[in-house]
Amino acid sequence: MSFRLQFRRFLGSLVRRWRRYLNEVATVGPSDACAGEFFYFGHHAALMAPQGVIYNERYLSIGDETLIGPNVCLTAGINGEQEMLATPTVSIGRHCVIGRGSHIIGHWSIELGDDIQTGPYVYITDQNHSYDDIDEPVGWQRPSEEAVKIGSGSWLGANVVILPGTNLGKNTTVAAGAVVRGTFPDHVVLGGVPAKVLRHYSPSEGWLAGPA
Repeated sequence: MSFRLQFRRFLGSLVRRWRRYLNEVATVGPSDACAGEFFYFGHHAALMAPQGVIYNERYLSIGDETLIGPNVCLTAGINGEQEMLATPTVSIGRHCVIGRGSHIIGHWSIELGDDIQTGPYVYITDQNHSYDDIDEPVGWQRPSEEAVKIGSGSWLGANVVILPGTNLGKNTTVAAGAVVRGTFPDHVVLGGVPAKVLRHYSPSEGWLAGPA
């Protein structure tokens, strides 16, 4: 083995160990000073490093024992100085796991219950562009806002998009890649674009295909 290859392997191993150490140190826990900027930062909760964009922390609530994965974006409003109408604007319950690269972007009200888990790259927002004026560019029109609520015990698969006005019941499963809007009952499986009920639970017959 050449000296150059040996040195490359040694240096690569050193860089990886150092990066793991830096990520451990940069993980935010409840005893860190920056955790005090949040509306609530729960006991044994953690923001894993590297963190995504996070601002307006005073409107963000993270429940006890909740784990926020790497590169997750958590924001309220469009900048860190904006005064919001609801406090907290984004509320994540206890014992949740938010997958890496996910975005939770609140403007009005986003509420996640307890024991919720998401796959990576899930997008949740309570605001969307409007297109009422056909002569005005969509991006410049006044956005619309509707509260979002996700019931306790739910699982959102990878790349799920939760749109404004969504209200999911408890223990809901959302298939990967689904785009969800609307109100859905407890104990259903959602999938598709737009998402529909693929399965529902009957106390007398168990899991059945389609909506109740």
